[in-house]
Amino acid sequence: MSDLISIILPVFIVLGFGYVARWQDLYTDAHVEGLMKFAQSFAIPALLFTAISTLDLTQEFDIPLLISFYVGALAGFAVAMLGARYLFARSWEDSTAIGFCGLFSNSLLLGLPITERAYGADALAANYAIIAIHAPFCYLVGITVMETVRARGTGLEHLPGKVANAMFHNALIIGIGLGFAVNISGITVPRVLTEAVDLMVRAALPAALFGLGGVLYRYRPEGDMRTILFTVGVSLLIHPVIVFLLGTQLSLDTSAMRSAIMTSAMAPGINAYLFANMYGRAQRVAASSVLIGTALSIVSAAFWISVLP
Repeated sequence: MSDLISIILPVFIVLGFGYVARWQDLYTDAHVEGLMKFAQSFAIPALLFTAISTLDLTQEFDIPLLISFYVGALAGFAVAMLGARYLFARSWEDSTAIGFCGLFSNSLLLGLPITERAYGADALAANYAIIAIHAPFCYLVGITVMETVRARGTGLEHLPGKVANAMFHNALIIGIGLGFAVNISGITVPRVLTEAVDLMVRAALPAALFGLGGVLYRYRPEGDMRTILFTVGVSLLIHPVIVFLLGTQLSLDTSAMRSAIMTSAMAPGINAYLFANMYGRAQRVAASSVLIGTALSIVSAAFWISVLP
């Protein structure tokens, strides 16, 4: 438990710095927006580009692993979206943003280090297989559903173009796509450019977390606590339980099962807020779900570590 706390506590410290800085008016809402714009449009895409461009794509992708994880993710999306709509009477647009919280678990910032701490560095191959397609898959689902509900009543003949336009204007997807292009083509990126990108990468997570602290101050859970707790419950309970059941039925080996469960049992990732912010929908629920879910990930991780072989 102390190891898990040591992994997660720094996240809260950086979030806390951002929260206190905004609370004490050391920076304004405009500054928060600017910092999140930098993180969302530049630094995090650089991080994803670097990770994908250097990923070993020759390792075998386990189809049962990906089925188990992503069917669980889709179930989390559906339950969170429909629950937000029919239990809490949110609009379809808000419900889609809330559904994204049930879809996008924190595979990178929490899932990867917790799996490594629990099972060792040799246990991470399946984590990387999940992470390689995590953002493209989740954004494709989220953007498709959001653009569909936004287009209701106006005809869906232009939906594919709208989805493609939203996808290819999304800086995160562009970063991932460029990473795959460099990886597959074998292009050697000039060292001076990689060093410049690395400087951006180092700023990505701290900037995003500090900015999220300011966001949390603005979107304090005033009147949304039931929705937030429901969303966190879907993320931490529904997703990993379905992954466990499917993984058992598909006979996942021990290492793959550990990676799939530990990744799915994590809180909504910061991209859950970035998606909500991109559409201006349910930001308070998304931001608070990231914060509260991250705290409760300690309990979720400890439970699954005790259950898994």
